[in-house]
Amino acid sequence: MSGTHIADNSAPARISRRNVLKILAATAALPAGVLLLRGRAAAPAPVQWHGETLGARASLTLWHSDPGVARRTIARMRTEIERLEGVFSLYRSDSEISRLNRNGALPRPSGDLLTVLDESRRIAEVSGGAFDPTVQPLWNVYAGAGAAVATGGPDPAILAEARALTDFTAIDAGPRAIGFGKARMAITLNGIAQGYITDRITDLLRNEGFEQAMVELGETRALGAAPGGQPFNVGLMNPAAPGIVDRAVTLADEALSVSGGYGMRFGGDAHHIFDPATGRSANRLLDVAVVAPRAIHADALSTAIFVAGEQRASDILRAYPPARAMITRSDGSTATL
Repeated sequence: MSGTHIADNSAPARISRRNVLKILAATAALPAGVLLLRGRAAAPAPVQWHGETLGARASLTLWHSDPGVARRTIARMRTEIERLEGVFSLYRSDSEISRLNRNGALPRPSGDLLTVLDESRRIAEVSGGAFDPTVQPLWNVYAGAGAAVATGGPDPAILAEARALTDFTAIDAGPRAIGFGKARMAITLNGIAQGYITDRITDLLRNEGFEQAMVELGETRALGAAPGGQPFNVGLMNPAAPGIVDRAVTLADEALSVSGGYGMRFGGDAHHIFDPATGRSANRLLDVAVVAPRAIHADALSTAIFVAGEQRASDILRAYPPARAMITRSDGSTATL
């Protein structure tokens, strides 16, 4: 796709915990769809930035009649992304979430962190705990277990200790401070914060007058439709054969999130999406794709449904109309809810 490309080579992209494969698929599939649409109607050349957000590959694609305006806007958006990394990144020792996990408390938290924690609690309640931001101790156990993961899993006693720390109701969050009700608790917001950042940047672009943009910051959200007026066409990986794009979702003023166990594996059937009820990786489904008006909801709902399973999916979705889900069962069959 012709246009301006802005690369951020300040640090190599790390493996996403959740859905870098989906983002790669979307990035690969989008240009072809846009190219076809540009052949039908005159449209400005896109201006693109590629980098990373919360450890996932990220990109912004803007269409504007003045490429200079688009480039300057991307620079401002990158500044905002960097600010939000300082709130949510587990890779930065100075971020708010890292300081909270390290100290067990955080005075004067930002409004961003409180907003995401509030939404996390709501989705945790709606999903009966299938979505739980306090699974970070489980991640730590699996990441430290080494080869034992593939030969029976982590030590049962250590795993039981981590499970006892997984409890979203033990977070006390308010404007003055956030604290944990149990020693050694820790949180990860990678199952929802990427969606929040995606929404924040999309909303800022809309406020600045942009009518067409594709925002991929760990989750995907389309601002408006593609040039030519048709929806954006976003490719999805085959969860049974990661690396093959065999499905597509159309987006226009909507967000997409995909959760699957192929994004980060520890060995055997262990991966990065944990079931708080068992302390082990969720394997009821191969993947879940959720389309919703806002990325924060698509992000958390895809995780919640992946963990909870198909039988509970409709009840979870009912709390967030008009969100819809496409699930891939363990036998490879699919369903749309």
